[in-house]
This record gives sequence, C-alpha cells and structure tokens, in this order.
Amino acid sequence: MRSSNMKDGVQRAAARSLLKSTGLRQQDIEKPWIAVVNFYTEIVPGHVHLRTISEAVKKGVLMEGGYPLEFNTIAVCDGIAQGTAGMKYSLPSRDIAVDSIEIMIEAHGFDAMVLIPSCDKTVPASLMAAARLNIPSIIVTGGPMLPGEYCGEELSLVEMREFIGQTRSGQISEDELHRFEEIACPSAGSCSMMATANTMAAVTEALGMSLPGCATAHAVYADKSRIATESGQQIVQIVKNDIKPRDIMTKESLRNAVTVDMALGGSLNSVLHLLAIASELEISDFSLTDFDEIGRRTPQLCSLKPSGQNSVWKLDQSGGIQAVMLELAKGDLLNTDTLSVTGLSLKENLKRPFVQRIKESIIHSLQKPVNIEGSIAVLYGSLAPNGAVVKQSAVDPSMRVHKGPAKVFESLEVALETLWNNRIDSDDVMVVRYEGPKGGPGMREQHSIASLISGLDKKIALVTDGRFSGSSRGAAIGHVSPEAADGGPIAIVKNGDMISYSIPKRSLNLDIEKAEIEARLAQIVLQPQKITRHRSVLKRYRESVGTADKGAIL
Repeated sequence: MRSSNMKDGVQRAAARSLLKSTGLRQQDIEKPWIAVVNFYTEIVPGHVHLRTISEAVKKGVLMEGGYPLEFNTIAVCDGIAQGTAGMKYSLPSRDIAVDSIEIMIEAHGFDAMVLIPSCDKTVPASLMAAARLNIPSIIVTGGPMLPGEYCGEELSLVEMREFIGQTRSGQISEDELHRFEEIACPSAGSCSMMATANTMAAVTEALGMSLPGCATAHAVYADKSRIATESGQQIVQIVKNDIKPRDIMTKESLRNAVTVDMALGGSLNSVLHLLAIASELEISDFSLTDFDEIGRRTPQLCSLKPSGQNSVWKLDQSGGIQAVMLELAKGDLLNTDTLSVTGLSLKENLKRPFVQRIKESIIHSLQKPVNIEGSIAVLYGSLAPNGAVVKQSAVDPSMRVHKGPAKVFESLEVALETLWNNRIDSDDVMVVRYEGPKGGPGMREQHSIASLISGLDKKIALVTDGRFSGSSRGAAIGHVSPEAADGGPIAIVKNGDMISYSIPKRSLNLDIEKAEIEARLAQIVLQPQKITRHRSVLKRYRESVGTADKGAIL
C-alpha cells in the first residue's frame, strides 16, 4: 500500500501518534487509506447535499475493510457568478482544485480516492486529478436537481435566465419574474438540464469513472445514496485489483465520451474539459479534430434542455446514460472493450437489465434521431485559424448560415449594457473579445448576452474568444482561437466589418482581403482586460494558461 510509507515501522511512530490523536485506532491505521474528496460548500446548490453523499461513501468504504478520511476543496457556482467579474475565477478554480487534490493526496500517501463533485468545474477537476495522480479512483457525481414546474410545464435555470430578457422587453412583469425565481430551481443538485455539470457527469459515466447510473441519479433521490455506498465499497475492490484511472481513461474511452456528449446535445464546455483531461493523461493525439470527426458521424439522440424540451429527470427515467450508450453501441459507434470502475468492460456493463427501460420519445433510435449530426461543431476560417466551437443543436435553422456587420466589444460588461439598452440591430454579429483564457483573464462565460439575445425578436449572432454556459442557446460561437490577447484575428475586427459563418461548411470568416488582415495584424495593439489586484491569482493564471483549442491548460 502507498500509505505504508506514512504509517509503518518504528521510524513512523511519531506519525502514528498524530494519527491516533484524531481518534484513529491501530487497526484503522493498518487498513487501506481511502481519501474522500468532498467539494461540499454551502453556497453552491449542486453541492449543499454532498455531506450526505460523503457519509454514504464512507459507510461503503468501511463495509469493505478500508478506512475513509475526508477532506474538502473549492467549488464555484457559475450560475451565481454569471455576468459578473466573479466569473473570471470559475475556470481557474478547476486547476486550483486539481492542484489542491494533488497536494493532499501526495502529502499524506493515500492509497485511493473517491471524489464527490457536482458542478461545472469540479467534475472535470476530479477527472484531471485522477488522471494526474493515477491512484485507484471512483467519482460520485452529486446528481441533478429536480425540474421546477409551472402550470404543468417544466422549468430550469435556462428559462429563469430568459425570463430576465422577457421582463426587460415587457413580456412578463417583475412580480411574475420574482415568482419564477422561487420555483425554477426547487431542490439541491446541478441544474436540471444538459448543461455543463450534467454533461460532465455523463462524460464521467461514459469514460467508465463512475458506476453505471450515477450521472442521472438525482441529488435528492435515495438511489444517489445507494450508488455512493456502492462506490465506497467498490473503491476497496479496485485497490485490491490495482485498477488505475489510466487503465480506464484511454483515447478510446475519451472518444466514447465525446460520442455520448454529441448524442446527448451536451455543453460546449465539455470540449475544454475533455482536452484538459487528455493532457493530464498525456494523450497527445486527441484534439479538436476528434470532436469534429465524431460529431459528423454521431447522431443526436436526445432533445434535452436547454436546446430541447426534456429535463434530465426524464432522461433518468428512460434509462439514463447507459441507455444512450446501449443505443449507440447498436450502431458500432462506441468501443465497448473499454474498462470501467466496475472492473468490467463497457460491453459487460451494458448487459445490466435496468438499461432496457428506454422511452423512445426521450432517447431516440439511431434510425429516427433528433439530428443526423452531433450537437457540437468545430468551425475554422480566417477569424478562427485554430478553431472555434458552436452548439449547433441550439441554433435556429434560420441562423445556421449567416453574414452580418460586426459590432465589436472589448468586454462582457460593455456588450451587455449595449444589448440591454437595445442598441443592437438585426443581422448584427456581436464580437466580444479579450474574454479568452488570457484576455479576461479566466475565459468568462458570455451566457448573459446569449440569454438576452434569446429574449429579443432579432437575428443576432455572437462570436467570442470567451466561452458559453452549458445552458446557452442561439447562434453563439465561442472559444475563438487564437484569442485576442494572443494576437488572433478576432483582435483586429472593426465595427462594420462583415463576418460570415456556415455551420454546415464548418467555416467562420472575417470577410476582408487577406492583405488587409495581414496589415492589421502587423499593427495590432493588444488590450487585455486589466487586473485590479497586483498579486491576484488571475495574474498568475494569465501568465501560465494555454489556448482554448488545447483545453486552456496551465
């Protein structure tokens, strides 16, 4: 056991004395040490219940003869930080969480870990930490919240945000808005839609790093606690069988995860995170081209909020991620020989009887998909030489091909103020730059803009080197690389320049002469956003973060 170096032998007597001061018995010290990595906080709705989950995990560990030792790390609620300077800290929190987990695991010599994340950056942080440390690991995602309900219609955070735009345009009153505030998010859990949190939970299950059924088992339901207990038991078995994350997370399982993501209509943020996970795994031949190739051959099988009508609760009732993978496997779209934390292959996991509860109105067949292509498209062109991404399943058919004059903004705040005051015309292409990993810094989500656009009866496109919430919908193109702060072409766009894109042709172009582009690039003056605190973590982040097309890794 790894922990033997911390606790065995005469020379470790002082360490054992300290351990015993915490209440441990000698027989507890001698057991495998299982870290229970809890992302619990009281401000994040997806995390407020994680103490209950961790208690269930610890019970399972004890049942199998391990000894659980819990510690906590950080979590940011993107929904609360959305549209503010606080959002600059969200993506950096992913990497800080990974580092904090490494510090605790390596400093104390844990034999294995069960990670309990729930929301947007915490799930990829858990996968990245597992990939980096490569000790036996299981992830127990916290589970979705229940959908809200109003007059028989399901609500989620995406409607709540769009109600803001409708209030601004006079479609609903402020009293109605306040009423919706109280019912749209009715329980603990990650927001009830296939946004980033639930997309990454699905990715975790598809990778084989959580037990079957974990991703869609809802936060407040008993099956979540049962899965947590079973995960605690299983981690001890994984230690005995010496199964490590890099045995499970391979290029083949990463491609499986992308395939499932495409079939679900998942979040654009998954692109950043899967690329970052691949980097931690030291898999160098996994890139944006994998997303594009898989997206073209994978049909979208689910129409889930925010771009569709169904909640994650309905997906769970129809068999969840295992049912989606079962349908994909029928078309040989998955590599079913990949390993999972069950100790079994994906092929063996899919034989479990519960995955047969498929409801075709929620999980469509390969013969009658929602869309013939997956949800995410990768665009290239003179405006994005290294690529940009768009959630094509969330774009109205009338906006899949578009050309219009640029309206350029140097920050989210200026763009929001202009849009809020109705100073954007139909057909405009809003260009919001210096919001990339370096430029912001922190690569803020531009969801507040996308939500307001959705509430307006105008054909407006949004192009940015920032990113989007998983709950965004509309003609929103993000992750433009190189970003403005790296001297990418997005930095030289002027008001009135024509911008065109075609999602079917996978193109995004600044429609000016090549010579003019080169002349502007030669004279460029970069204007990244200022950092008000000289010693801020954001300053260190700007100095070390890489490009979005590589996962914004440090």
